[in-house]
Order: sequence, then C-alpha cells, then structure tokens
Amino acid sequence: MATSKHILVVDDDSYVRESTEEILRRKGYDVDTAADGKGALAKLDEADYDLILSDIKMPGMDGIQLLETAHGKYPDVHIIMMTAFGSVDTAVEAMQKGAYDYIQKGSADPSEIELVVERALESRGDKREIKRLHSELQDKYSFNNMIGKAHSMEQVFDLIDTVADSRATVLVTGESGTGKELVARALHYNSARRTAPFIRLNCAALPKDLMESELFGHEKGAFTGAIKQTRGRFEMANGGTLLLDEISEIDPSLQAKLLRVLQEREFERIGSTQTIKVDVRIVATTNRDLQKEVEAGNFREDLYYRLNVIEMGLPPLRERKEDIPALVQNFVAKYNDENGKSVTGVADDTLDTLMQYDWPGNIRELENYTERAVVVAQGDTLTPDDYPQRLTSGPQGRDDGGIHVGMTVHEMERRLIMKTLESCKGNRTEAASMLGISTRTLRNKLHEYGAMKAFKESDENLDHQEEKVLVAAMA
Repeated sequence: MATSKHILVVDDDSYVRESTEEILRRKGYDVDTAADGKGALAKLDEADYDLILSDIKMPGMDGIQLLETAHGKYPDVHIIMMTAFGSVDTAVEAMQKGAYDYIQKGSADPSEIELVVERALESRGDKREIKRLHSELQDKYSFNNMIGKAHSMEQVFDLIDTVADSRATVLVTGESGTGKELVARALHYNSARRTAPFIRLNCAALPKDLMESELFGHEKGAFTGAIKQTRGRFEMANGGTLLLDEISEIDPSLQAKLLRVLQEREFERIGSTQTIKVDVRIVATTNRDLQKEVEAGNFREDLYYRLNVIEMGLPPLRERKEDIPALVQNFVAKYNDENGKSVTGVADDTLDTLMQYDWPGNIRELENYTERAVVVAQGDTLTPDDYPQRLTSGPQGRDDGGIHVGMTVHEMERRLIMKTLESCKGNRTEAASMLGISTRTLRNKLHEYGAMKAFKESDENLDHQEEKVLVAAMA
C-alpha cells in the first residue's frame, strides 16, 4: 500500500480514534487524528487529505455537519462515516449528503475497515483520473489548439467563443473532411457543460430500425432482440452535448420525433409510456445543403429551422490554403509521436506541391497523406516522393481521372465514385463520407455498376483478388 495516502480520523472517543489509527498505519497509510469536527476542519486547512473517517455522533459539530462543511471547501476528498449506534437512517442521510460509505463501529473488524478504505481511495483516484482527462480534452479542443489563420476560420473561432455557453442548437455545415466534428467538440469543451458527457451519433451509419433505439433507448421486450433495457443517446448525453453527425441522413419518419425532443426536451423509450426529461445541447452537422433538401421534400422544414438556430459554415481547405503549412506541421508532430519518428519539417518543394493541390478531401485528406509521408519518410524532412503521386499528377496537382469532353454525366459519376473508393482502399464508409452521400446510396450505385463484389460487406481493406475486380470495374 502506498505510504503517500493521507487519512484523517475524527472521533471524540479516544479508544476508537487510536485503534482506527493503528489499523490504518499498519497498512502503510499516513494518519492524522482529530477529536471533534472543529479540530478536523483546522487539520483540513493545514494539509491535503485523500480520505476522512469521521464519527457521526460528536459534541459540537457532528459528523453530518463536518461532511457538509468539508465537501463545500474540499469537494474532492472522500468521507467515510463511522457510527456506533447502527442507525441505518443516519447512515443513509450521510450517503445522501455525499458520504462515500459508512462503517458500523460495533460490528466492523479491521479487515472490513481496510476494505472500505481501499475502495474509497481507489474511487478517489478514478475521479481524479476522469478530472485529468476532462482537463486534457478541454485543453485539446481549446482555441489555442485549433489551427487557422484564414479570416474565414477566425470568424468561426469568434462564433464558437460567443455561443459555446448558450443552449442554442448549432448547425455546422461544410464539405466532408473540413473539421465539423472538431468544431462540435470545441463548442462542448469550451462551455459550462465541459465536464458532462459529449455523445456522438453518426446518422448515416445506422439503418432506420436501429436509429430510433439509438436515439431514445428501449425497454426490455420492446421488440425482438431487446433482451434488456437500454438507454439512448439522449439519456447518455443528459447535462452535456449530443452531436448528430450527418443529420441530413436521418429517416423522414424519425424527423418528427426528433423535432419533439428538441422542442419539449422530453421523450419516451421504445416500449415505454414513461416520459423522460433531459437537458441536452444539440450540435448537428451536415455536408449537404439542407435548404435544398427541404425544397426536395427530403427534410422537414420545421426541423431544419429548429436545428439552424446558429449556423457555422466551414470553408473547404482549397479556400484557406494559407493554413496548410501550420496544419502539416501539426500532423508531422502528431505522427512522429505515434510512430516513433523524428521528422523535423517539410522541404520547400514539398510545401509548394501541397499548396498547389486542391484537396478535395479537405483536412482529412491532408492529414491522411501526411501520416503516410511521416511513416515512409527516410530522411528528417518530408519530400514530394513521400506523398502519393496523385498530388503531382495532372494540372495543378489534380488527377482528372480520365474525364474528357463528350463524356456523359453518368460515366463521370461512375469514375468519380470508383476513384474515391480506390483512394479509400475499398472502405465504403470513408468513401461515402468523402463523396457527401450515404453508404446506402453508395451501395445502390455499386449495384448499378455491377461492382458490389469488389468490396467486402465489412468495409475492410481490399485483398489482392478484390483489387483486380476493382481495376476491371474501373476499366
């Protein structure tokens, strides 16, 4: 047992106080004692304690008063209550007021005390770790770590700063790969909700039958396969933020139910009549023009206006190329750490190549190619040879994919889809995201082209045989 754990024992009975101190010292803890509540508070002002064991019945300030006062001043410290009266009611009151646990002094043997203390210290360690992780996340998504000197990005940062603490729903728009989820996380971790959950749901990844359960949860037996009660994403995000990624892909039949939750902040699990109220901040993202989706009858107009209280439009990377050098340097540092590499920078001709390319996949494409470059680099600086040849092929570093005058729109679409799948190594989910379409639409297109057999249903990378089929389909 680590000797650094510091425990305070508080009891007006000297025998109990000294015997408890002895038990804990034998386990290697550093122990102080106090004879009453006021004495304990004086000790707390002088030293940092990991745990307090306090009697409930004491003259002057009793254990409940000490509990309330100590938690008000030192919220991180765990407190275990000790009672010689075996009063369950008193112990329950203490637990309701924030005590970690309680011990009945008349029946507790040393091993029980040791076990309860060990659990309390482990719990405090877990809470400190969670707090540390929250702090790291807050730092990761702070404005200091968001890269962008372009005027358009400065406007985005200003808007995040302005609206982060509000409850208003935010709609983040932009092409695939522009950093919409990063903005959603920045809104959360720069708000008062930062210590509450941030929950994400990809609306394009789930079929209609599963989407409703994922959003609202279900009761045991609500449908075939519902073997237990399950919470939905709204419940999980209570008090925090729910990111509805690619909101344009949500089935029209669920849009009315979603609208009700946004307006009333309440819902029922599938198979239940009990209404559950939640406090959730909604951030939705889309790579589509929702106004056009409304006009086409694919998206409810009332839901669109409810989501679009505050709109943040993210520019594509081709419109903010001045940010490429800083982004590349950030990715080099990231993938140096992950791969044990020591790349120091990017050669001038490499940077020229990156600046000339139009980056249809935006920041995601830049990051993926830079990761590749760091991994394959033989020297301490990245050269054009470390990046895929497609960055330098064709005019202005763009591969025209064989497009020529006279080609039909249908054929151009087929070539674009196949080239995108090729660049994603057959991963349909990633390809659909880059193309701005749902995986269902992509699957239908592949059926139309007769190319479904070229891809595994699991969206894993193509094996050698499947690559041959893909090449044949593109011919």
